[in-house]
Amino acid sequence: MNDKLTKDLISRLNYIEQRANEALATHITNKYGSNMIDSAPFYGFRSAALSFLKSTFGENNIYYSEFDSNTQRSGYSELLSAIEILRSLRTEIENNWLSSFKGLISAEIFTDFFEMAEYLLKNGYKDAAAVIVGSVLEEHLRQLATNNNIAITYEKDGDSIPKKADRINSDLASSVIYNKLDQKNITAWLDLRNKAAHGNYADYEISQVEIMYFGVSDFISRNQI
Repeated sequence: MNDKLTKDLISRLNYIEQRANEALATHITNKYGSNMIDSAPFYGFRSAALSFLKSTFGENNIYYSEFDSNTQRSGYSELLSAIEILRSLRTEIENNWLSSFKGLISAEIFTDFFEMAEYLLKNGYKDAAAVIVGSVLEEHLRQLATNNNIAITYEKDGDSIPKKADRINSDLASSVIYNKLDQKNITAWLDLRNKAAHGNYADYEISQVEIMYFGVSDFISRNQI
């Protein structure tokens, strides 16, 4: 895991832990000796943490499932358990023990390829940039489909055939993984990528590749695996 990614994850954890401390600051012991906290800051902390865990690791990850199951009610002991779960996660991140997770690897690959595409665009190499951005988009669509139990292959004459990116795009939109506007944009981006890959360089301008670059970047950030 690269330094920038580690720094970004720790920065977001710092914010979430700050929300936890705000909830912890409401702790009192009532006249019956029970530990109590205010529910509002607790659920604000819970929402921030679950959003982070889901977008970074997915709902099937052990940290997400443990955190979710241990914070169903806004109790003092539940808050302490949640804090300990996040402390364990912080330790794994700081010691670079999470590099095998698919989401983190994809994030690093995404960053590397987009930095390459940005460099190419700045130097006027629109065709190579279009192919790179389109390839990143196509792979992301496949991973989104897999994570949402949408088939990325189909059977024909006993063989398993990979679906084309356009069909995966249609399947994802039909399953309401993202909206129809995203689907239309993706169709256009895939078409531009195909033009670049097949040498039809006069069919598009560098400004269109730049729009594609920013559009795909935004789409992936909103639809993380």
